[in-house]
Amino acid sequence: MTEKRPEVKILDVTEGSEYQRWLYTCFAMSFVKHEKRREYLVRAIPKGFHKKLLILNDEVVGQIEYVPAEASGFPIVGDNVIVMHCIWVLRKAKGHNLGKKLFHEMLENKRSASGFATLALENHWSPWMKRWQMEKLFGFKSIDSMEVRHRLKQMRECFEIHLMWLPNRSDSKPPRWDKTKLLEGVDFCLAHPLYHPAKTRQKEIFERC
Repeated sequence: MTEKRPEVKILDVTEGSEYQRWLYTCFAMSFVKHEKRREYLVRAIPKGFHKKLLILNDEVVGQIEYVPAEASGFPIVGDNVIVMHCIWVLRKAKGHNLGKKLFHEMLENKRSASGFATLALENHWSPWMKRWQMEKLFGFKSIDSMEVRHRLKQMRECFEIHLMWLPNRSDSKPPRWDKTKLLEGVDFCLAHPLYHPAKTRQKEIFERC
């Protein structure tokens, strides 16, 4: 008896569906109302923001979020550059190359882009968006980095933030980033390792090592 092949679907939740709540949440947390996230989506969706879910046998097990640089939640700029905010597949869904399916969905959707950028972490305590993962699994390369420490937690531990780049054409110009702005963290996603908590009054939550 042959084993039944898994049913895999990729759904864009910015287009409206029963999965609409996933615009505001992810696997790292239960649904909460996040005003900064709502404000960000109001600005970003009209400018080309996408969040896509990977559904395996009717269960949400993966996601990817990407947007043109001019509407990114990261301080990254570049001509016709697409910024990937995140890509994530649950461990229980490993073994089906689902991460690569999500990634190629973005590449196919944005074939006219000059290239793709993201941020990756090295020596950070979070298991998410590791530099080696971005390089080995998806082909990104680090084109710049800075070493920082968190001013609110794990304060003795330095880690690196990398600007990652995957050109789509031979004449593509690499993106640029605002390192000073990045020291403030990001506020569009509660689950991101660089998230700036709303309750803190500090403008910069990171400092250079």
